[in-house]
Amino acid sequence: MSTKSLWRACAAAVLVAAPVMFIAQTCLTQARAQGGAKEPPEKVWHHGLSLFGDLKYPAGFKHFDYVNPNAPKGGMVRQLAVGTYDNFNIVVAGVKGNLALGLGYVYETLMAPALDEVSTEYGLLAESVSHPDDFASVTYRLRAAAKWQDGKPVTPEDVIFSFDASKKNSPQQSAYYQHVVKAEKTGERDITFTFDSPGNRELPQIVGQLAVLPKHWFEGVDKSGNKRNVENTTLDPPLGSGPYRIKEFVPGRTISYERVKDYWGKDLPVKIGAENFDEVRYDYYRDTTVALEAFKADQLDFRFENVARNWATAYDFPAVADKRVVREEFPIRNSGAMVGFVLNTRRAKFSDPRVRRAFNLALDFEEMNKQFFFGSYKRISSYFDGTELASSGLPSGLELEILSTVRDQVPPEVFTEEYKNPVGGNAENVRNNLREATRLLREAGWEIRNQRLTNVKTGETMAVELLAADPVTERFTLFYKPSLERLGMTVTVRTVDAAQYEERERKWDFDIVIGAWAESLSPGNEQRGFWGSQAADQQGSRNLVGIKNPAVDKLIDHVVFAKSRGELVAATKALDRVLLWNHYVVPEWTYGKDRTARWDRFGHPEKLPEYSRIGDFPSIWWWDAAKAAKTGGRQ
Repeated sequence: MSTKSLWRACAAAVLVAAPVMFIAQTCLTQARAQGGAKEPPEKVWHHGLSLFGDLKYPAGFKHFDYVNPNAPKGGMVRQLAVGTYDNFNIVVAGVKGNLALGLGYVYETLMAPALDEVSTEYGLLAESVSHPDDFASVTYRLRAAAKWQDGKPVTPEDVIFSFDASKKNSPQQSAYYQHVVKAEKTGERDITFTFDSPGNRELPQIVGQLAVLPKHWFEGVDKSGNKRNVENTTLDPPLGSGPYRIKEFVPGRTISYERVKDYWGKDLPVKIGAENFDEVRYDYYRDTTVALEAFKADQLDFRFENVARNWATAYDFPAVADKRVVREEFPIRNSGAMVGFVLNTRRAKFSDPRVRRAFNLALDFEEMNKQFFFGSYKRISSYFDGTELASSGLPSGLELEILSTVRDQVPPEVFTEEYKNPVGGNAENVRNNLREATRLLREAGWEIRNQRLTNVKTGETMAVELLAADPVTERFTLFYKPSLERLGMTVTVRTVDAAQYEERERKWDFDIVIGAWAESLSPGNEQRGFWGSQAADQQGSRNLVGIKNPAVDKLIDHVVFAKSRGELVAATKALDRVLLWNHYVVPEWTYGKDRTARWDRFGHPEKLPEYSRIGDFPSIWWWDAAKAAKTGGRQ
């Protein structure tokens, strides 16, 4: 009898009469004997996850190597925020309101990354994690000790609530978790996430990055007696499970977080040596020039400097000379980035890649670098610039194999030419670039009529608005404007405040904005939110360009479902190459280091983590009272 027949006979016997338990056991025994039914394999629980390769830290490790486990607790750090805020609800960030900085201190995630490894995570709210060999699901087991700041335990219901709310209300999270189809409680402290298909090695780790919210708090009432709603913005100080809570705030101007002295997780291996300041404060400034003066006056402790001119000329005040203020550059090793002028392809005038290439040809980066940036920048030439994931030369090997699957859907240059940005810097190069831009525009159906660049089919003139959010951006955007005008375009540069800029960007209400996409060393599902067709129609997503390209979607799948590090690198290079040759953005410039200035009143571990930004300041730094006494400011 076949196994299927045996199961049918057994089922019939149960339906007729016999004792159910006996019949079921007999059937199960006989079916197993014929190899037809197997018990689900017993779960293998892990203390951490690695995308590829082994974990560095074994089960039971004491702390990360890059922290000082004896770091003193105390002091306050004051940091700069630019713009404003009106929201504490992380669920609707990117859709409604402007989220306050620092809320990551309030909430915890299921897992925490190690900053001296590429793509590993270790248990935080979760004590252990299990997934089948085919990566079709993942189960997290919560720590029994995990508590909200009101003393209630963190539960599977909280995790499920957080997942459902994030996926429903956030376009970014919806794209990030689109392949997670179900979250359910499968044990007293267990939550199982089921995926839509096997093979996606990254999904268990992506789920581990979920920020967990308190269901009971969001379903309760605020201090005014109004029922809370996770779908709305709020300035009701949130309840968290993390090491800090909001101490005080003035909406749009300042916010302070105080360390939770009885924080439940303070002795976890992933937390020892971290969160050392008693208070973390953010002060908001709408004007970056005023913010620089506030730093000089010791109203801020730490400053990230992203203006080359300031770095070269603005730090000549006495506190720098006598070393009370330290200037330091930190190499960027944990990520790459694309920053560029984004051409909104939802608008017909930007639909042709030849038109988009013309915009790149009009940008004289070399002259801009000399005039504004003291020659300190280099041009970005990859969406994964600065990493091993960046494409170069011509495709070969596995990358070529992957590209061959979309050969008839991508520009032919992908296979025959190395992508390069145009080079300006002198009159001859600029003339040649503008001449080539004019040729491409003519091929795309745009010609000069009555001194204006005009679409020969529709009669539409090429009028574009470059949207800026601050005076620094406005300055180099104005430099770009005359080159575009020489091509016959009507160009407007409009500078708006941060709130307006975010709202217009969120609703795709722009011609050209400046976009930035930070890329990790192990890209995956987030690429769908950056460049995927589905995200192009989700307001608030990071697909600012509006890309709807089947070849790009297929290449993203190759990235997501890579089975080895080598395959991931090859697939990412292929994706990079196709994005570049479609000319979706006009790439800007990069430096490769974070430029910082700080009042010298802090200590940090001797060896900072390799894959952190700015040495993971302030998380693993601490207040140094002896240094602080020498700065002459606050104690």
